[in-house]
Amino acid sequence: MKLMPFGHSQMKLWGGRFTGRRDPRFEEFSESFSLDQRFILYDLRVNLAYVQELGRVGVLQPSEGRRLGRALEAIRRHVERHPGWARGQSSEDVHTWVEAQLGRRIGALAGKLRTGRSRNDLVATEARLYVKDATADLEQALACMLEALLGQARRHSRVVMPGYTHLQPAQPILFSHYALAYFEMFKRDASRLDDCRRRADELPMGAGALAGTAYRLDRERLARALGFARPAANSLDVTSDRDFVVELAFACALTMLHLSRWAEDLIIYSSPGFGFVELADAYSTGSSLMPQKKNPDSLELIRGKSATVLGRLTGLLALVKGLPLAYDRDLQEDKAGLFCAVDTTREALVIASRVAATLQLRPERMEDATTEGFLTATDLADELVRRGAPFAEAHAQVGKLVSYCADHGRTFAGLSAAEARRFIPSWDEPSRRVAVSPEKAVHRRNVTGGTAPRQVARQIAAAETALRTLKNKPARRRS
Repeated sequence: MKLMPFGHSQMKLWGGRFTGRRDPRFEEFSESFSLDQRFILYDLRVNLAYVQELGRVGVLQPSEGRRLGRALEAIRRHVERHPGWARGQSSEDVHTWVEAQLGRRIGALAGKLRTGRSRNDLVATEARLYVKDATADLEQALACMLEALLGQARRHSRVVMPGYTHLQPAQPILFSHYALAYFEMFKRDASRLDDCRRRADELPMGAGALAGTAYRLDRERLARALGFARPAANSLDVTSDRDFVVELAFACALTMLHLSRWAEDLIIYSSPGFGFVELADAYSTGSSLMPQKKNPDSLELIRGKSATVLGRLTGLLALVKGLPLAYDRDLQEDKAGLFCAVDTTREALVIASRVAATLQLRPERMEDATTEGFLTATDLADELVRRGAPFAEAHAQVGKLVSYCADHGRTFAGLSAAEARRFIPSWDEPSRRVAVSPEKAVHRRNVTGGTAPRQVARQIAAAETALRTLKNKPARRRS
C-alpha cells in the first residue's frame, strides 16, 4: 500500500486543547520530521514491542494488538523496500507520521497506540537504540583504522625515524613505535564508545511524560524485548536525560581530535622538507595553477571536519546546561548535533583508514633525518653517567658540545677527538660510537613501552590481540 502524504495541519498528537489556527511559520520552525525520519525503523520497532506489551497486560484486546502489529509491520516493509519513502511526506515529527499512517490503514484503532505512552519516553528510547547502533558502527570503523596502523607497523618494524617534541628533533624512535602510539589513542576511543553504549543501554519506555505510566506494564520484559540491559530507574530523569547523546558526541570529538593530530603529522611528514611519507594519488589533489602540486586534501579535510564535530559537542553541552527538569522542547535540537557528529566521524575514519593503509614510506629519508638535530645527545649524556658522572654535569658537557657543533656546522660524526674533548674530557671511541648511532639509541630503550625493537614487537603482539577482540565482538541487533 502506498504511503499517503499529508500536511502539518492534518494531524496533531496534542490538538484537543487548542482551537485557534496555528501560524504556518511556527509549524515550519518547529517540525523535526526532516531530521527524526532517520528514527523511522526504531519508531516502528519500539511501537510494535509496546503494542505487544499492552496486549499482554490486557490494555488491548488480542484482535486489536494483532491489527496494530500487522499495520506497523506493513509500514516497516514499505519503508525498507523504498529508501526514498520520506519524499513528499511531512509531519510534525516521525512519531506523528507513523500514527497518521496507521490511522489511514486501521482507522480509529490507531489512537490506542499511545495509551500510557508519551513522545518523551518514545523519542528517548529511539535515541538510545540509535546510540547503541552508532557506537557499534563507529567501533568497526575504528577497527579498520587500527588494522591499517598495525599493518604499517608490521611492514616497517625496524625503520628508524626522528622523534620530535615541540616539533624539534628529540630522540630516534622506530616508525612502528610511532604508528603504535596512534593505535593506542584510537584503542582508547573504542573503549570510550563501549562505555557510552553501556550507559545508554537502559529503557525509557514506561516512563511516560515524566512520572511513569498508570498501566501495569512489565518494563523488565519490555526492556528484554527491545534489547536493553535494564529499564531506567527514574522516570523523571530518563525522559530528560541526554547525557548519552553528549557522551557519544564527546567520544566522536575526541576521536576526531586524534584523527586531526595524525593528519597534521602526515601533512608535515609528506611535505618536501621532510619527505618521510607520500600519500596515494587516490587521496591527494593537485592545483589548477601549479602543475607540480600534490596536496594532502584528504588529511586537511579530516583536520577541518574535526572542528565541525568539536563545535557540535559544544553546542550540545550548551543545549542542556540550563534546562529545568524534566523534558523541554529544546531537546529536539539534540538530533542534529548527534547525527552530524556520528556521520562525520564515521566517514572521517573510513577515509583515514584508507589513507593509512595506502601510505608509502620513505625509510631512507627518515634514516637520513636521524643524522640531523643531535638526536643521540641524551644517549651520550647517559654514557657519561654510566662512567660515573652526575647527570647534571653530563647534561652540561653534552649541551656545550652541541652548541659548538651548531655554531660550526658540525655533526657528532664530523668531530675530531680533540674538538670533542674540549667539552667532554672523557671522550673516546666508545662514546663516539654512542653519539653517531641512532640505531643503538633505539635499542637502548628496552623497557616496557619503549621504542626498542624487542619492546615494539611485544606492543605489536598486544595490538594484534586487542584488534582481534574488537573485530570479534558479537553482532548487535539492528532495527
